[in-house]
Amino acid sequence: MSKEEVLQTLRDKRQKCTVYTRVMGYHRPVESFNIGKIGEHKQRKQFTEQ
Repeated sequence: MSKEEVLQTLRDKRQKCTVYTRVMGYHRPVESFNIGKIGEHKQRKQFTEQ
């Protein structure tokens, strides 16, 4: 079963996920960013602390 097929079968069970990020010491939802900040957020590199 492909990824798309799984998503279609579980469509009614899915719900919106709010993503938060830390900006200037505060945790803010990404959906409330302006267009410039959204572009900056997409360019960030993710890392895992060892």
